[in-house]
Amino acid sequence: MAMIVKSLGRPISNFARKISSSSFVSTTLKGQKQPSIEGKKLTNLFSAINQALYIALETDPRAYLFGEDVSFGGIFRCTTGLADKFGKSRVFNTPLCEQGIVGFGIGLAAMGNRIIAEIQFADYIFPAFDQIVNEAAKLRYRSGNQFNCGGLTIRAPYGAIGHGGHYHSQSPEAFFCHVPGLKMVIPRSPLQAKGLLLACIRDPNPVIFFEPKRLYQLAVEEAPEHDYMLPLSKAEVIREGNDIALVGRGALLAVMEQACADAAKDGISCELIDLRLSPWDKETVESSVKKTGRLLVSHEAPLTGGFGAEIAASIAEGCFLKVKIA
Repeated sequence: MAMIVKSLGRPISNFARKISSSSFVSTTLKGQKQPSIEGKKLTNLFSAINQALYIALETDPRAYLFGEDVSFGGIFRCTTGLADKFGKSRVFNTPLCEQGIVGFGIGLAAMGNRIIAEIQFADYIFPAFDQIVNEAAKLRYRSGNQFNCGGLTIRAPYGAIGHGGHYHSQSPEAFFCHVPGLKMVIPRSPLQAKGLLLACIRDPNPVIFFEPKRLYQLAVEEAPEHDYMLPLSKAEVIREGNDIALVGRGALLAVMEQACADAAKDGISCELIDLRLSPWDKETVESSVKKTGRLLVSHEAPLTGGFGAEIAASIAEGCFLKVKIA
C-alpha cells in the first residue's frame, strides 16, 4: 500500500497516521446528503437521539423504552424527559441485568410491540450475547416465520472516549455483524443518528444500534425536527474522489474527512464512504474501488477479526483486476 500512494506523491504511512492520530471532530461532513425536509434545527448527537425516541414513542402506542437509569434520562441524557411525557409504564428502569433486559425485550417484541432496549455501555452487552445471537436473531427462522422479534432495537454507546478504560471503550460490533438475522447500525452524526434510529425501530428485523459516545455532545449540525428515516444497509458516498476510496463508519468518519481534506492539499482526490455497517453495501464500495483502484479501510475496533478484514477480503476477491499495484 505504501508504494501505491507514493505514486500519488504521498506515502500511505503518513496518510494513515493522520487518520489514526487526529483529534479533529467534524460537525458536518462535506458533501453530506441531508433529507429534503424543512424545519431544521442545530442539534447535537444525544439530542437527536432523544428526538428520535420521542417520535417513536409518540407515533406508536406499542413502543416501549427501558434499560438501566433511562427513566431519569440516562447517564448520557439521551432519554431525558421521556418518562415524564409517556409515563413509567412505557419508559422505565430495569435491574442491572443485560441478559434480562434483552430477554424481556425479545418477549415483548414477539407479541407485536416496538421495543427499544438500552444497554448502558456496549462493553456490557456480552451477558446478553446468548439472548441476542441464539434467540433474537434466530426466532423467525426456527419458527418457520410463524414468530419473530423484528420490533426489537438494542441501543448502546460504543467506542473510545479518552478516559473510559478497558470496560467503557470497546467497539464489539464485529461479533454481531457475523450473525445472520441481525442488523448492525452505527451513525456518524446527529442527522444520521435520528434518521437511522427511527428506521431501526420501524424495521421488521432485530437491530443493534451503536452510538458513538465520543460525539454525544461534540458532534453538532442542523437536523430536521420532523419525523424522517434513512435507509439501512445502504452506504453513502459523502465525498467523491478519483484516486483512492476510504471506507469507515461512526465517529471515525469525521477524522477521515479531515484526512481527505489534508490529502487534497497534496493533490490526492479521496472518495469517502460511510458504510453504516451490516448487512454492508458491497456494491457501493466495489464501484468506488473500480473507479479509484485503491482502498483504505479504517475502523475503531480490534484489528484481528475486525469488520475491516471482511471488507478488504471481499474487495480483493471482487475487484482483484481493478486494484492498482503501482
